[in-house]
Amino acid sequence: MSWTVERVAGLFELPFNDLLYRAHQVHRQHFDPNQVQLSTLLSIKTGGCPEDCAYCPQAKRYHTGVESEPLLGVDEVLAAARAAKANGATRFCMGAAWRGPKERDLQQVLPLVSAVKQLGLESCATLGLLKDGQAEELRQAGLDYYNHNLDTAPEFYGNVITTRDYQDRLDTLERVRRAGLRVCCGGIVGMGESRRQRAALVAQLASLEPPPESVPINNLVQVEGTPLHGTESLDPLEFVRTIAAARITMPRSHVRLSAGRQELGEGIQALCFFAGANSIFYGEKLLTTGNPEAEADRALMTRLGIRPLPSAAARS
Repeated sequence: MSWTVERVAGLFELPFNDLLYRAHQVHRQHFDPNQVQLSTLLSIKTGGCPEDCAYCPQAKRYHTGVESEPLLGVDEVLAAARAAKANGATRFCMGAAWRGPKERDLQQVLPLVSAVKQLGLESCATLGLLKDGQAEELRQAGLDYYNHNLDTAPEFYGNVITTRDYQDRLDTLERVRRAGLRVCCGGIVGMGESRRQRAALVAQLASLEPPPESVPINNLVQVEGTPLHGTESLDPLEFVRTIAAARITMPRSHVRLSAGRQELGEGIQALCFFAGANSIFYGEKLLTTGNPEAEADRALMTRLGIRPLPSAAARS
């Protein structure tokens, strides 16, 4: 089914209850509605990024208090991965604040990927733009997923980022697919975009062939010192609508509640789970911004009767 911007915009215009009912029906057709996949994200190289993404505290041109740090070593990454696994995470994602990895950078990341994979966790990396051959090297090292978000609709993109264009992102996603890696790709809402532009982001994601296996939907975390600090906050129910639209248009994808969950509160998160969210970033920190603590997440899931998705090994 072709999801044009018009068709996705029509979903956003549905009465809230009708939209959620439809999304929940789609969700039940493809997933256990009471099971959520847990991922943990670790910043393996923090700060000093040359890009100008207006939401990001890691851009070196903004004064946000985030200091540039060197790449973490294998022991530090393994300690974090073991803790994530002990807390129930089945996927471990490593993020580096680069425009894209130079070859010497990539050679340092490959052992980290292999080490995480050997723990029995699904491995994911977000390292920026990839050049020809780099996705293949990551796959050979054991990488399962590569994360590279589109961030927003094509027509709003220039309001947020000028140091790379939309096609750069699509080219990296194409390299990832050609290498046989699974794709994690989503965006950020609440950056001042219109409802139609939120619909355009969802339409763009759903039109990728095939759609991403994981679709992280981020609620903007406003960080003082970034250009988007002070942006009018998104209506939380509009965030739920975005989750529902993602579920309907990408029925077989894991739709992930990502950054900004802390600001949403438990009631809105519960609505998101009903609307089709079935993955969360889990732990105390998402790169450089706060995230609900694991214990609070476990308590909420227990109250909702939601179980963590077991590891692939446990499912087989």
